[in-house]
Formats: sequence, C-alpha cells, structure tokens
Amino acid sequence: MSLSDFFTPIDLTAIAPKNGYYTSHLGSKIDLYTDKFPDLEQPADIAIIGVQEDRNAINNPGCALAPDYVREKLYLLNEGAYTTRIVDLGNIRQGETVIDTYFAIKTVVAELIKKDIIPIIIGGGQDLTYAQYLGYETLEQKVDLVVVDSHLDLEDDEPSESIETTSTSFLSKIFLHEPNYLFNYSNLGYQTFFASQDSLRVMEKLYFDVHRLGNISGNIAVAEPTIRNANMVSFDISAIRSSDAAANANATPNGLYGEEACQICRYAGFNDKLTSIGFYEFNPAYDSNGQTAMLLSQMIWYFIDGVYNRKKDFPLHPKSQYLIYKTSLKHDDHELVFVKSKKSDRWWMQVPYPTGGSKNERFHLVPCRYEDYKTAVDGEMPDLWWRTYQKLT
Repeated sequence: MSLSDFFTPIDLTAIAPKNGYYTSHLGSKIDLYTDKFPDLEQPADIAIIGVQEDRNAINNPGCALAPDYVREKLYLLNEGAYTTRIVDLGNIRQGETVIDTYFAIKTVVAELIKKDIIPIIIGGGQDLTYAQYLGYETLEQKVDLVVVDSHLDLEDDEPSESIETTSTSFLSKIFLHEPNYLFNYSNLGYQTFFASQDSLRVMEKLYFDVHRLGNISGNIAVAEPTIRNANMVSFDISAIRSSDAAANANATPNGLYGEEACQICRYAGFNDKLTSIGFYEFNPAYDSNGQTAMLLSQMIWYFIDGVYNRKKDFPLHPKSQYLIYKTSLKHDDHELVFVKSKKSDRWWMQVPYPTGGSKNERFHLVPCRYEDYKTAVDGEMPDLWWRTYQKLT
C-alpha cells in the first residue's frame, strides 16, 4: 500500500489568493499534493498532514474542517532565512470508522519517521494524539510525550478492546496501552480547576511532569527542558486563552497567550529528539476574521523555524563541544554530573541507571536548567533528578 492511498489532494483554488503566491511565500516553496503526490524518496525534512476527523472530539464538532483553513493562512507566510524542504501530503479523510482513521495516521506517522521526515499533523480532535502515539509502536522506541492542554484528559473510557478513544480520555488509553512504549508524559498549561485531585495524584504516583498554567505563564523558558525531552508533542488549541484563540467550542478565558504558544512551538522545533507534532481541536466555525487560523499558522511557522535552527547538540558528540560540571550533595557522597553544550548553552543532567537498568548505557541524560545545577551546587538534590531516577527504576 502506498501512502498516497490515504490522502486526498489539496484544492488550491479554494485557498490560494487570486493573484497566486509571491516567490517568498511558503505556498510557492512547499511541494503540495494537488495533482501529483510528492515523491518522498526526494529529500524532505517536514511533511504537513491534514486529518479530517472529529467524530470523537467532545463538544467540538466541526474541527475536521481545520486543515485547509490553516493552510490558507500558512501558505501566505514568508520563508525564513533558510531553504525549506517541506511537503504537504494533503488530507486524510474520515475512515469508515474512527479506527480506520487511526490506522491511517499510525501508518503515515511511522513511515515518515522512518524516512527522517517530521510529520506536522493538523487535526481534527485531540483523540488523534493516540493514533500519533501508535506510530511509535511500529518503531518499537520509547516515547517521551508532551501535551499542551488546559485539561488532563484522563476520563475513563468505556471498557473496550477497541483502540477507539475520545478527546477527553485519550491519555488513559496511552497510559494503559500494551506493550508500553511510554517513558515519560508531561503536561504544559493545565488549569487546576479543570484537573481532579485524583488525576493529579496519578501523575505524582507515576512521576510524570505536570506544569500548571500559573507556573509557566509569563515565563515560558522554564518549560524549555520539558519540551526538549519530547519525542512527540500534542497541542490542544484550547490551551490558549479565548481572547487569542476563540476558534474552539471549549475555549475558556484563561490560558496561554498567543506569543507563548509560538515560543513553545519554536522550542519544540529546536528539539533534536522531536520527530512529530500535532495541532488539534481548532474549529473554524468559531473563528473570528480568521484570527485563530492565523495564530495556528504562525505557531507552525515557528516550529518550522526551530527545526531549521537546530544545533544538533544531542546526543553529546563530539565531547569537545561540551563542558562537564560535577557537584556533591550535602548529606551523602553522591556526585551529580551536569553537561553544558558550548553550541547552545543548554544543560543536561546525568541520572545513573539502577543496577541492571540498561545493558548499553551507564546513565540517562535528562534536559535541565541552569537552576537545577545551582540547586546541586547548594548541596540539594534537584527534584528532576529524583523523579527521573524513580522512572528508570
């Protein structure tokens, strides 16, 4: 089966300006599936995928129409100071069942990652995050998942052997999936009044990282190490405040600012580990003058900008490009080791594997902040080190 079998072409006449695109516009730079499906054997770094599926988007029907509204704005943005190699594969239509749509996404994501092409998924409901995650099952690799969302989507699914889920319960499906390829889950931007205490206790018990909106709003840089650790990102547009992104039936007054959402996306693109990202729950029916579509297109632009400005300083080779810092704790003989990149000034912390934890490596590298190093210099154990060690155990 060819990947082209999953896609329908883009109707450029419906979204392109009357006079066409300028030569600097992304619309003239991207290899679009209009008549001929892009040749994926040719060099490409990024693939845009629309998914017209909203049957399980709770209280947000209509978000299946999102992809072309975003394209209309995205194609009008100018290319940055780099040469893009981007393909747009068109739209995955609703399958006969939701599971058929999931299968298409899973297959496409896995195949693109195998080709070292980063999929940008424009949904659709956020339940499609589960299908995005399933793509990694085929690759048999551990996944660090970051979800930008005002809610912790842990509602109970009805007991079922089916892989079908909803936009409010997909995390439960991921956590319980067998075989388990999830190493770490992080949430950015949850709002405490939308999160049950039971959900927060589950996160604490599993040593997952959840960052309340109040802890990151106005200081998005604190979230950079969390984003840098991700293999895949899922972004619910309702995490952005309704004044900046009204186009969602579940939009609320509080949330991230538009520029903070763009900064998160640039951090994600800048992450050498990240291999897929999905933007979900944008509903054109609620948009005002195309403002949310424009914001989402700018978020994608910043992600692309991040990808083309990657420093490629992970994994840590050659060693001459890094500085090693060692610190000792106050109350025991344990030594903490930190690594700083000369290229990007970013920090990592070495967390040793427990005995028998890994046959090939002695320690796990986790992204951290300079503040974690300062905590260790003061003789205290950084909380990030402890939580990571528990997960490795």
